[in-house]
Amino acid sequence: MADLTHIVLSPQTYEEALEYWRNKVALTPKEFRKLNDEAKVNAFTIAGATGLDMLLDVWRMVDRAIAQGTTLREFQEQARAIFADKGWEGPAPYRLDNVFRTNIQTAYQVGRYRQQTSREVLEATPNWMYSAVHDNRTRPSHMAMDGIVRRADDPFWNEWYPPNGYRCRCTVRNLSDDDVRARGLTVGAGIPDLTIRPDPGFAVNPGKQAWQPDLERYPPAFRAAYRKRLE
Repeated sequence: MADLTHIVLSPQTYEEALEYWRNKVALTPKEFRKLNDEAKVNAFTIAGATGLDMLLDVWRMVDRAIAQGTTLREFQEQARAIFADKGWEGPAPYRLDNVFRTNIQTAYQVGRYRQQTSREVLEATPNWMYSAVHDNRTRPSHMAMDGIVRRADDPFWNEWYPPNGYRCRCTVRNLSDDDVRARGLTVGAGIPDLTIRPDPGFAVNPGKQAWQPDLERYPPAFRAAYRKRLE
């Protein structure tokens, strides 16, 4: 048996998630509210933020969390230290928790979407299954989607690709045709129940929007900031 005692495990950066995050543009809440839901995928703000300096500081902290695997506790400690040093009151702890969880989960899901839609992966696993977390924190509407299987190009994913709400922990699993048959699953089509919707503002596919930006849909302030970021 091989000796594995010398192997050292180290965190790996989720490059696709980091690429998505670094293309996001920080906007004031007023500017952010002018965007439609699709455009908001490529923007970042914090409700109640007092200025762009604060937004950029938090943006950098989220960036570090994605790149280095920062924990929520470390993120909150960094935020408190930075805000205290600059004399800012800063967002409430619950808001920082929401910023951390929602933005990192979105970045991870966008990265996952990019991997899942590569030609090789789609050829091997053309079916996707919605997967919710089975605990008492899972929203009933998200649990209702759990186990639903659709082809990867089905319109269902334009609305129900996670995250589908603040702090949503749902994800999408890849399945081959053999996987579907072996598990006795049914590949349906379309959105099953229009009375159940994602949370307000989350009825878009963040991965699809992130990799297909159409700047003409964005207000001038966003277009200018986005182009500046790319320079």
